[in-house]
Amino acid sequence: MFRFANPTYLWLLLLIPILAAMYHIWSYKRSKRMKRLGDVELLRKLSPNVSKYRPLVKFYLMELILALIIIMVARPQIGTKISNEKREGIEAIIAMDISNSMLAEDVSPSRLDRSKMLVENLVNRFTNDKVGLVVFAGDAFVQLPMTADFVSAKMFLNNIDPSLIGSQGTDIGGAIELSTASFSKNTHFGKAIIIITDGENHEGGAEKAAEKARKLGINVFILGIGSTSGAPIPMEDGSYLKDEAGNTVMTKLNEEMCRKIASAGQGTYIHVDNTTAAETQLDNQLNKLQKGEIAGVVYSDYDEQYPAVALIVLFLLVVEVMLMERKNPLTKKVNLFTKK
Repeated sequence: MFRFANPTYLWLLLLIPILAAMYHIWSYKRSKRMKRLGDVELLRKLSPNVSKYRPLVKFYLMELILALIIIMVARPQIGTKISNEKREGIEAIIAMDISNSMLAEDVSPSRLDRSKMLVENLVNRFTNDKVGLVVFAGDAFVQLPMTADFVSAKMFLNNIDPSLIGSQGTDIGGAIELSTASFSKNTHFGKAIIIITDGENHEGGAEKAAEKARKLGINVFILGIGSTSGAPIPMEDGSYLKDEAGNTVMTKLNEEMCRKIASAGQGTYIHVDNTTAAETQLDNQLNKLQKGEIAGVVYSDYDEQYPAVALIVLFLLVVEVMLMERKNPLTKKVNLFTKK
């Protein structure tokens, strides 16, 4: 299995297109200044050793080197040893609402980001258990199948965004049905579905799905996030979502619906705020579930791959230093990089 030990550094790759844009803007302005000085063809004849393409090649070579350095700092790793472990624990599927209403900021920093923090803290405490991840809005799909590899679970968590699902809505029923089908057939340990949602635009069918899960021995817990007073939904341009009449849309936590689903699934409704109270309460509820022997396959050893990347960077640096911006008189007869 491939992974990055420090994936946060990969955000620095955004510098690559920004630097490219700045370079081409500078190059365009420089070309305009050259045209003001006189005839371009005449200027080129007066500067026969000036290469048109070498500076561009050197720039993109440095861009490639910078990208590889960022990847190296992120520490790419490959799993080399698989361990089969048997532990006493439970199975849990975490189903996250990623509809646009989860972008509301009545919970800091937002409903969605607070949900991610909650899940990450929850996964950190899942030492002897197995966990899966489902995301839903108008549709639902499995983001991560049931696993004991918690590092992978947190990596998948970082990629969750409302853009993953095009159809809007809050199909909690579909999320519960999909989660129910994701458990193993073993009945000797506790199973839980943990729904994190604001309940906005609920599409129905969730209570029946929760009752069906309960009959299969699966408890359904609902974590309601947001405020009942409502909050606007921020857009990418800094404005707020408006309806057809031009009024700002206010999204509210539907606590009554959340309680009904939790009751139907023989679980508990827990309100999530800016404290850790919800996490503590959920931990206490999950600890009541029956523990059983769970077999898990995880990568226990990882080999660092950054030394190989470092060698490539070193080679490219040597090439970049040897490649002059001006034409090399010794290679004038060679076609490579000698175009005007």
